[in-house]
Amino acid sequence: MTKKDLKPESVFHYFFEINNIPRPSKHEEKMIAYLKNFGESRGLDTVVDKAGNVIIRKEATSGKENQPVITLQSHMDMVCDKLVDKNIDFYNDPIETYLDGEWLRANGTTLGADDGIGCAMQLALLDANDIEHGPIECLFTVDEETGLTGANALEAGMLKGQMLLNLDSEDEGLFYVSCAGGKTTTATFKYEKEEAPKGMFFMKASLKGLTGGHSGDDINKKRANALKILARFLYLEQKKMPLMLAQFNSGKLHNAIPRDGSIVFAVPFKEKETVRVDWNIFCSEIEEEYIVTEKNIYWHMESAESEPVLPQSVSQRIIKALQCVHNGVFAICQDPALNEMTETSSNTAVIRTEKNECVIICSQRSSVMSNLENMVNSVSAVFELAEADSIIHNDGYPAWKMNPNSKLRNTAHDCYRRLFGEEPTIKGIHAGLECGLFAANYPALDMLSIGPTMRGVHSPDERLHTPSVEKVWKLVCEIVKNV
Repeated sequence: MTKKDLKPESVFHYFFEINNIPRPSKHEEKMIAYLKNFGESRGLDTVVDKAGNVIIRKEATSGKENQPVITLQSHMDMVCDKLVDKNIDFYNDPIETYLDGEWLRANGTTLGADDGIGCAMQLALLDANDIEHGPIECLFTVDEETGLTGANALEAGMLKGQMLLNLDSEDEGLFYVSCAGGKTTTATFKYEKEEAPKGMFFMKASLKGLTGGHSGDDINKKRANALKILARFLYLEQKKMPLMLAQFNSGKLHNAIPRDGSIVFAVPFKEKETVRVDWNIFCSEIEEEYIVTEKNIYWHMESAESEPVLPQSVSQRIIKALQCVHNGVFAICQDPALNEMTETSSNTAVIRTEKNECVIICSQRSSVMSNLENMVNSVSAVFELAEADSIIHNDGYPAWKMNPNSKLRNTAHDCYRRLFGEEPTIKGIHAGLECGLFAANYPALDMLSIGPTMRGVHSPDERLHTPSVEKVWKLVCEIVKNV
């Protein structure tokens, strides 16, 4: 099979077109222009709002005029992550894709199937003249991946749909009916770097090759966090000897589990061999600890050039905070209808040391808003005890609660059973979906989230299961025909 053989042809045609358009979060200008031209060139009602969200409407086919308006929705931006040795300019270069059996992958980068494949289905539906449907509108939102700001900025009254089908899920056969809310906590430590005392030896340690993944969907899969692992080693060594931190960099995005990272630090010259031995033992222990989920960790330690360091008191406070701050699942959902999914979690996502400050970003999620606040407060308390100079929380986004009387879900369920002779699974998702924000301005909106099977999203291991795309496409077509 080649990419030209992929079905449905129209969906993959638009997906590959989209992957030629640079669209990092907050930099979707070229994608917005593409969508605007797409709608207007076909004579479709096309609106671009102040935030950059694009709405394209299409009238019903003959005989379907009295059906309720259904909104199909996806986000146009993508997470831009790459292998450390991959050379790409995400602001100008296309995404290079290839087939690996039934899976579509990218060459050393994220694939952009999250949510480019949802956008492609919307475009294929808008362009089709052989699919029965009632009145439809397609909403393409901006900046979903870095804060859902497009959905948050969508004004009341913009949408005409009474039902909304979100195309941003990652498991074919699963119907998502709720999602977690989230907040991001940013702690900043300020300092003036200083020269290390005489007799200190500088070392650099790094690791790469971790699985990483989505901080919502994958937080419960016992994957290693590069940032936390490096902090753990620093804490162990700091307890044994005077240690001064010079650099600590790991993680790129608040919603991705860090895959790699590096530290530069100084220890007394007489302790350098002790540190090397400890590093080798530590690496072996971590590999054993994550023997199931991390098969390809690459460890490295070397001597480093001397450079200014953080004041030791600041270095100690940062390392202790990183050792202590919660990372991973915090609570499991108790609702039996949601099958013990993760309820509350936190991801220690990013650390970067600059000339005069160290910035640490942690992302909290929960489907129970009171426990979201509890998780945020727990993370904040760690940084308060560590005397961070500032602790800032973004506005976050709300959880989406399950609607037990959803007509859209019932219609989709019947369509799925009729098409494929099996039952879909009803679930909640620990990731954030824009549905929670739409519910704020459109409280009566009946919503459901579906999508083809993807794995490794938000990482260079992102891949799309191509047979599942055809199944979801058939389901979308059947839903818009029968809703």
